[in-house]
Amino acid sequence: MTDPFYHHLSEGDPSNRPPTRPGPVVLIAILAVLAVVVAGVGFAVLGLTGGSQDSSSSTSRPSLAPTSADPDATEAPDADLAPFYSQSLDWGSCDDGSSNECAELTVPVDYEDPGGATFQLALLKVPAAEPSERIGSLVVNPGGPGAPGTSYAAARGNVFRQPILDHFDLVGFDPRGTGASDPVDCLSDSLLDAFLSQNPVPDDQAEIRSSVGSLEDFFEGCIENSDDLVSHVSTAEAARDMDVLRAALGESTLTYFGASYGTKLGATYASLFPKRVGRFVLDGAVDPELTSEQLTLGQAEGFDRALTAYVTDCVDSGDCVLGDTVDAGLARIKSFLAEVDQKPLPTSDGRELEGGNAFYGLITPLYVRDYWPYLTTALSQAFGGDGSALMKLADLYASRNDDGTYSDNSAEAIYAINCLDDPSSVAPSKIPAKIPEFEKVSPTLGDVFAWSLIGCRGFTLRAEEKPPTIEAKGAAPILVVGTTRDPATPYEWAQALAQELDSGVLLTRDGDGHTGYNSGNQCIDQAVEGYLIDDEVPADGTSC
Repeated sequence: MTDPFYHHLSEGDPSNRPPTRPGPVVLIAILAVLAVVVAGVGFAVLGLTGGSQDSSSSTSRPSLAPTSADPDATEAPDADLAPFYSQSLDWGSCDDGSSNECAELTVPVDYEDPGGATFQLALLKVPAAEPSERIGSLVVNPGGPGAPGTSYAAARGNVFRQPILDHFDLVGFDPRGTGASDPVDCLSDSLLDAFLSQNPVPDDQAEIRSSVGSLEDFFEGCIENSDDLVSHVSTAEAARDMDVLRAALGESTLTYFGASYGTKLGATYASLFPKRVGRFVLDGAVDPELTSEQLTLGQAEGFDRALTAYVTDCVDSGDCVLGDTVDAGLARIKSFLAEVDQKPLPTSDGRELEGGNAFYGLITPLYVRDYWPYLTTALSQAFGGDGSALMKLADLYASRNDDGTYSDNSAEAIYAINCLDDPSSVAPSKIPAKIPEFEKVSPTLGDVFAWSLIGCRGFTLRAEEKPPTIEAKGAAPILVVGTTRDPATPYEWAQALAQELDSGVLLTRDGDGHTGYNSGNQCIDQAVEGYLIDDEVPADGTSC
C-alpha cells in the first residue's frame, strides 16, 4: 500500500519548489519481492524484465476477435462489456530474449462508459514447464500498489517453486496505470530523486507548510503528465480488468496468487465476482476494511517488530555494530536517522544520503530475513561516514537504476492508486497529538509513521466506484497466508481478512520477513502448492 517522506523546502514560487515524499500512510510499499544479489558490499537488482509494449489510451471501440474458449468463460456481466469479454489474446515473443510470451488486453478506461476510451494492459506469460501436466493459468500480482506483474511473472524461479512452474502458465499483468499499462507519470527522474530523499519528519512549521505545498505539486504533476486514466486506477477497476483477463484466458474461474497489496486486489475481485473465484492464494494479507490511519498504525507496529527482531539477532550474534543490547541498538538507529537529517552522508555515485534515503535503506532489508546481514554492512559503513550501501538499498526500494532512471513507475503510481482508494489525510496541526500513540507501538520509527498521515493531502481526484464490502459470499475457499513478524503487512491483517472473507482459510507462518510462500518454510510451501495443484484445502488455522 504504500511510503514515507517530507522535504525541507524553500518558500516562494511553487513552480520552483522541489517536490517531497509524503509519509508511509499506506504508502510504504507493500511488495512481495525485493530481489537482491550481493557483490562484495554492493547491491544489484536482478535482471527481471517483462512485457514492454507501449500502451496508450484511444477513443475507438476495440475490434476484438471471438475466442474458442468455454462459452461460460466469456459471458460478460453486462451486455455492453461483451466485446471485451470475447477478445482473443495474440501471444507472441517478448523482446527480452526469453521464452516468455507477451500480449496486450484491451479494457475500458471507465467501466461506467464501456463505449468510450480504451487502453491496453501489458501481459506476460511463462508457459508451464510440463505441458502434459498443465492445469491452467495462474494469474499473479506482486503488490505495491504500482509494481508491474509482468516482471513478477518473469522472475519465475525467484518467486515460485518448480511444482507451480510445472503445472501452470504464470500470467502477470501490469495493473492499469503501472508498468507498461499506460503508466501514471507525476515527476521527472531528477525530481523523483528529490522527492524520495527528504526527511520524513518536518522539524518546524515552515517545513510543514513546505511539505504540504510539495504534496500538492506532486499530485498536480500526476494530472498534468498523465492522461485521463489517472482518475481510473482504483483497486476496484483493476479487479474488473482481472475478470476480463480471466475471460480472455478462456478460464471460467480465476486461479490467482496475490502477494501483499495483491491480496487486497484479490479480495476485491472475489467480492465483486465471487462465482468466478477458483483457487485463490492471498499471501502477506492486507485488511481492506481498515482506514488509512489504522493501516499506518499497523505498519508502524509491524516494522517495529521486524526492526527489533533484526537488532536482537545482531546483538545475539556478538560484536554488533549497533551496541551490546537491543535497547542500545534501537536507540542507535533512531539517533542515526536524526544525524543524517542534519548532516547527509556522501556516497560513491556523488549523491548525498539524506533522511528519506536512509529510512528506505533501513526498511528494505527488513522485508527478507536473509538480507539482515546486508543491513548490518550498510549501517556499519554509514556509521563510518559512507552512505553508499544504504543508498543502494534505498534505490532498490524505489526501482531506481544506476544511471538515474527508474525501471518502473511504482514510486509514483502507488500514490495515485492508494489515494483513489482512500483520499483521506490528517491535518498537519493534528499530527503532533497522534505521535504518542504511534511511538507506543514503534518507539524508533513512530514519528515517521505518524507524520505520514498527511499522505493524500492535495489529492483532488475521486474514484468513480466505491470499494466493495469484503466478504465474497459464495466463493470457493480462499487461502490467506500470514507471517507472524511480517513488517509490511502485520499478521493481524491476515487474521482479519480470513475472517472477513466468507470462505477464508487462515494459514500461518511463524517467522520473519514479508510474505510466507517460498520463504524457506516447507510446511507453508507444501500447503500452498497442495491447494493450487491438487485442490487440497488446508485446515483453517493451520500453523507452520
